Amino acid sequence: MPYRRRTALALAAAAVAAAAGSAVLASAPAAQAAVVDVNYACETKIGPKSAVSPVDIKAVRSGNAYTITMSFEKGVSDSPVELPKGVMTPRAELVLGGADDGTVKVKGTPNTAAIPPDTPIKIGRLTGTYTPKKSGKVTFTAGVLTVHALGMDAAVCKPTNSPKPSLELEVTAAGGSGGSGDSGGGSGDTPPASGGELPRTGPLDSATALGTLGGTVLLTGAAGVLWLTRRTAR
Repeated sequence: MPYRRRTALALAAAAVAAAAGSAVLASAPAAQAAVVDVNYACETKIGPKSAVSPVDIKAVRSGNAYTITMSFEKGVSDSPVELPKGVMTPRAELVLGGADDGTVKVKGTPNTAAIPPDTPIKIGRLTGTYTPKKSGKVTFTAGVLTVHALGMDAAVCKPTNSPKPSLELEVTAAGGSGGSGDSGGGSGDTPPASGGELPRTGPLDSATALGTLGGTVLLTGAAGVLWLTRRTAR
C-alpha cells in the first residue's frame, strides 16, 4: 500500500474516533427539572393555614456530592406580628425516590429585612448537600417545610397534593454502583448554588470519558503516522 494512502487511512480512522467521542458528549442527556405546584397545609401558632407555592429544585455537582437548592416562588404563611430582621429561618426536607431513599435537609438564611404583619413570609432559597448512597436515577420531591421564627417553629407545613418530583438526577455513588456510606441527608451550611446550573451527571460523565478516549485514539493514530514515516524513510 502506498505511503500516502496508509497515512490518509490512519488519519481518517483517528478523526472518526474523535468525532464519535465528541458526538456522544454533545448528545448526553442532562438532569430533568420542573417547577411543581405544592399545596401546603400549615399548622401555625394562630391556627391552620393553607397555600400553594411553585417549588423548584436544582443541583450542582461538587466532588462526590451535590449542592441542592430549593426555591419558592410564593410565601406559604404569614405572621400576625412584624418579624424583625434576622429572626426567621426556614428549613425543609426533600424526599428521595428512585434509586435512593431517605430525605435531604435544606435550610435558608435568616430574613434580611423586617417582615410586616399579615404579609406572606418569603421563603426564598434553601440549600443543602446530598451524597448518593446508590447509583442510578434519583428523584427529589418537596417534603415538610418549617418556618422557625422568634425562637420557635412558628409554622409546620406539609404537602397535601402528593406533588410530583421537582428534580430527577442521574447520580453515581462513591466507590461503585452499589454505593455505601452515609445517607444523603445534608446540612444548611452549604453556600447557595449559583445560577441554578444543572449538574453533569451519570451519562455525561461517561460521555466525557468517551471523548477522552477519542482524543487518545487520535494521538495513537498520529504516532502510527510518524512510525510509518520513519519506516518508509529507511
